[in-house]
Amino acid sequence: MSASRVTGREQQSSYPQKFAELTDNVLFGDMWTRPQLGPRERSLATVAALVALYRLEQLPFHLQRALDNGLSADELAEVITHLAFYSGWPTAASALNVLSELQACLAEHQE
Repeated sequence: MSASRVTGREQQSSYPQKFAELTDNVLFGDMWTRPQLGPRERSLATVAALVALYRLEQLPFHLQRALDNGLSADELAEVITHLAFYSGWPTAASALNVLSELQACLAEHQE
């Protein structure tokens, strides 16, 4: 199942039911579907926030979602590089490592 189709209940099975429901219904059911921004733009904003806030645990899911939503790996790498000057070198270096690991995993699955 692609990352963009995973529900809160599947992604966060160890979390309380209410948290999973809010993730599905409010976050992905409402915020991600509002017409003012498309999924690609929402992914870009989300990845930028996660990198800037150094939220590496959530980053692989949202990097995959960004790829599913039409961003390229090169675009993601460029955004992360740009963020190095705003969120700090360590946040960007760590995010680039996560992106590299994700790309390696995807390449491995394609072989």
